[in-house]
Amino acid sequence: MYRFLTTPRWWGINIFVVLAIPFCVFMGTWQLGRFEDRVDSHQEAERRPDPGSVRAAPLDELLPVDKSTSGRHATATGRYGEQFLVPGRELDGKDGSYVLTLLRTGSGTSLPVVRGWLPHGGTAPAPPAGQVTVTGALQASEHTGSAGVHAAGALPRGQVGMISAASLVNVVQDDVYDAWVTLLDAPAGLTPVPAAAPEGSGLDLKAFQNLGYTGEWFVFAGFVLFMWFRLLRREAEQARDEALGLAPVAVGESVAVGVGGSDAVGASVAVGDADAVGASAAGTSATGAPADGAKADTAP
Repeated sequence: MYRFLTTPRWWGINIFVVLAIPFCVFMGTWQLGRFEDRVDSHQEAERRPDPGSVRAAPLDELLPVDKSTSGRHATATGRYGEQFLVPGRELDGKDGSYVLTLLRTGSGTSLPVVRGWLPHGGTAPAPPAGQVTVTGALQASEHTGSAGVHAAGALPRGQVGMISAASLVNVVQDDVYDAWVTLLDAPAGLTPVPAAAPEGSGLDLKAFQNLGYTGEWFVFAGFVLFMWFRLLRREAEQARDEALGLAPVAVGESVAVGVGGSDAVGASVAVGDADAVGASAAGTSATGAPADGAKADTAP
């Protein structure tokens, strides 16, 4: 009854199922792992001590920026240089800009420093002259997918869309650190910008998207298995019916009908042509004319 499993069609179906189910399970497990990583990062961030209670460290000791150093207080010494505005930044629901000033350190590499947030229409104060030492929360470079990055396209001179070495290296002559700091104490006229949590460390929408994708992949695996069993059952029932002679006859198929129980005497009847059968039995054609060999009744 299951000989149909050896046909080329079923070989193809079985190979597809054998490959599809492990693939769906693998993808579901991978998405679940991504979600668990985000949960672990979130728990680790909650256990991490408040950066304000940890002694500020020299900038070079905290680079490169990762989840363990993001938000840590860093110190750097140098002289302020070029200053830019980063438009489209909100603080407490109000629109404004970050005031970004480059601090040229003794190594010749400039550190982007966000001195504070400026409300829309305000004027950014000039940076102090001479050598200064700054202390701020260390942050990783932004990218187009970072929270708060809205500026797109060409910007006026003196403005940048995001805080990153990639966006600043083309507008300044010095090398730029692949990191930035936001000052703990902003100068007059500016509001301190709070440090942002490192990306991937919170239970945000992306984390729950990973969890949703996990369920989808496992559902796909179950659906493939369900359809395989359903198709197998249907084919097996059809093969059983054919073996018992219970297979349905298609319309127009020729069927031998025994007359009087004798196999020798029979008539070939076209299934679905009931009118022709009735007409033949009455000795007339389907059109009502006398059949060949039949005599029509005549009036005396």
